[in-house]
Amino acid sequence: MKKKFSKDQLPVFLQNGRLRLTALGLIVFAAIGIILAFFINFILGIFLLILFVALVGTVFYALEKVTKDTNAYIADLSYRINRGEQEALIKMPIGILLFSEDNEIEWTNPYLQEYLGKKEILGESIEAVDPQLAKLISENKSTSEPKIVRWGANQFEIIIQSSIRVVYLLDITRYAKIEQRYKDQQLAIGQIFLDNYDEITQTMTDKSISNLSNYVTNELSNWARHYGMFLKRVDDDHFFVLIYAKALRQIEADKFKILDRIRERTSKQNYPLTLSVGIAYGNTDLAKLSTLSQSNLDLALGRGGDQVVVKAENEQARFYGGKTNPMEKRTRVRARMISQALQEVMHQVDQVFVMGHAQPDMDSVGACLGIRRIAAMNGKKCSLVINQEHLHTDIQRLIKEINADPKAKPDVITPDQALEKATGHSLLVMVDHSKPSISTSAALYQRLANRTIIIDHHRRGEEFPENPMLVYIEPYASSTCELITEMLEYQPKETEAINKLEATAMLAGITVDTKSFSLRTGTRTFDAASYLRSVGADAVMVQRLLKENVDNYIQKNHLIESIEFIQSNMALCAGEEDKTYDPVIAAQAADTLLSLSGIDASFVIIRRPSGEIGISARSLGEVNVQVIMEQLGGGGHLSNAATQLKDVSVAEAKEQLTQVLTKKDKQEASADE
Repeated sequence: MKKKFSKDQLPVFLQNGRLRLTALGLIVFAAIGIILAFFINFILGIFLLILFVALVGTVFYALEKVTKDTNAYIADLSYRINRGEQEALIKMPIGILLFSEDNEIEWTNPYLQEYLGKKEILGESIEAVDPQLAKLISENKSTSEPKIVRWGANQFEIIIQSSIRVVYLLDITRYAKIEQRYKDQQLAIGQIFLDNYDEITQTMTDKSISNLSNYVTNELSNWARHYGMFLKRVDDDHFFVLIYAKALRQIEADKFKILDRIRERTSKQNYPLTLSVGIAYGNTDLAKLSTLSQSNLDLALGRGGDQVVVKAENEQARFYGGKTNPMEKRTRVRARMISQALQEVMHQVDQVFVMGHAQPDMDSVGACLGIRRIAAMNGKKCSLVINQEHLHTDIQRLIKEINADPKAKPDVITPDQALEKATGHSLLVMVDHSKPSISTSAALYQRLANRTIIIDHHRRGEEFPENPMLVYIEPYASSTCELITEMLEYQPKETEAINKLEATAMLAGITVDTKSFSLRTGTRTFDAASYLRSVGADAVMVQRLLKENVDNYIQKNHLIESIEFIQSNMALCAGEEDKTYDPVIAAQAADTLLSLSGIDASFVIIRRPSGEIGISARSLGEVNVQVIMEQLGGGGHLSNAATQLKDVSVAEAKEQLTQVLTKKDKQEASADE
C-alpha cells in the first residue's frame, strides 16, 4: 500500500512539490464543503460528493493525457534536433575537421572532403594530406577569432577551437569576388597638367604647336585606352581622367612610365615637355575626390613637376617620377604678381612675424631680413622670430651684426615673445620651409594658421599648411633669398631701400645654397646677386660671415675620415654614437665629399645636439637624394636633401639608409629589365 502511493507512483504532474501542495489544499476545501452540505441536506451532500469525484477523475485524466502528449512531443523534438545536428555536420556548407594532439585527422565532414580530393585521410597527418592546410591551421591556432585565409584557389573564413581540436572552414570565395569587384570598380579622379606647355609653345610656329599638341593627345589617349580610362582634354595644358581602382593599381605597378616616354620623345625634338599628375581615390563623394585630385596636382607642381602624386584622404601620398631637375617655370610677371599680392596682404594686418626653420641657416635668416625690409617698405612692423640657442657660428656672427644696429636689434625676438605679441590681425611669413613641424615656433604657426604666407624654394612635401593666404614655392630657384630679392624690386620705390647688412645677408644666403654659385644656379640667380651687389651687398663681409672656426673645420674633416662607399659612386660618413655635431657641419661635410673624384652622391649621418639622428644628403644631380630622404621621413631638393630620425642610433640610421639605397637599386635594375 505504501509503495502504491509512493512519490514515484504519482502522476507526473503531481510530482512537482508546489503543484502537489496546491492540489491537496483544493481537496481539503472541497471535503469541508461536502461535509457542510451533508449537515444542511443529505441529498445535496451526496450530489456534491458524486460531482467532486467525477470532476477529480476528469481533471486527472486530462492532465495525464496532456503530460503524455507533451512528453511525446519533447521526445520527438529531441530526436529531430539530434538528427538535425548530425545532418548539419554532414551536409551543411561548412568544412569541419577534427584532429588529434599529434595533428592527425580524426574526422571530416563530406563538404571538406570535397576540397581534399578522393583519398583516404583518416589517421593521416594534416601535413601529409595538405601542407598548405596544415600551415594555415598552425598559423591560426593561437586565436579563436575568425580570419580570412586563402587555401588553394579559394578564400575561406577559418575558425579554430584549439580546446577541442576542431577546425571550421567557410568558403567565402563568391563573396570575396563580389567585394573585390566592388573595390576594383571604385572611381579615382585624376588631373594631368603639362608643366611647361606655355613656355615651350611661345617660340613655336602654329604648325609645330599643332603637331606637339596632337602628339601629346595621342600618347595620352592610347595610354588611357590601354588601361580602360576616360580621358578628356579641358584646356591646352590640362586633361581630366576617370580611372577604375583596378586600373590605377596596374598603372602604379608600371610606375607611370608615360611621363618618361613623353619627356624623352619631346626632348629629341628639342621641345622637352613634362607632365604633372594628381590622382585621388578612396571616396564615393565625387566632389571631394575632385578637390583632392586638384590638391594632389598642386602638390606635384609644388615639388617641381614632372611627377605623379597618388593619394587618398587620410592616407600617405605616393610619389612617382620627379627624377629630373625642375625646369624654370617662374617668370618676372609672376614675381611681380606675388610681390604685389604680398603688399596688399600686409596693408590689411597690424604687424608681421617672419620665421625660418628650427635650425636656421644663412638662407633662412637672410630671407627673414628681406621680408622685414618689404614690411618696412609697406609701413608695417616686422619681427624676426629666431631661437638663439644652438646657432651655428655664421648665424651667430650675423645676429651680432643685426644687434649692433639700434634700429634692427628690437626686431629679433624669441618664439615666446612672438606668442605674447601676436594678435588676431597679425601675419606670419614662413620662409625657406613649408613644414610647420620644423618651424622655429610651431605654436606661433598654430596661433596664426589662417594668416600664413609661405615663401620657399624646396620641393613641397606632403605636410603642408591647410589654408595659407599666399604660397610662393619655386623649386627651380637656388634659394629663398633669390625669390625675395626679385620681389624687393617691385616694392614701393619711395620708401627706404634695402640696407647694406640686409643685402649682404641675402647674398650670403644665395652663396651658401649654391655652394658659391657652383650648384643649382640659373640666370635668375646671377640677376638676383647682381641686384644685391648694386644696393650695397659686401662680398668681403659675406666671406667673413661664412668663415669656419677651427673646431668646426676639424670636426668636418674628422667626419670625412670615416668615409666608406655604399655603392661605387655613393659615399657615406657617420659620426660617433656618443658625440654630437652641428647639422651645418654635416651639410658641409656632404658638400665636400662631392668635390672628390668618383662620388656622385654623399650621405653624412650625425647625432644632433637635440639628440635626434640627422642625415644630410647631396648629389650632383644624377642621383635623386630627395626621393631617398623622403623614404626616411625627410625631403628637400633632387640634389640637396636631409632628414631627422628619432629614437634610433647612428648604426640603426645607417642600416635604414642602406636598406633604402639597396631597395632603390633593385627597383632601378628591375625597371631597366
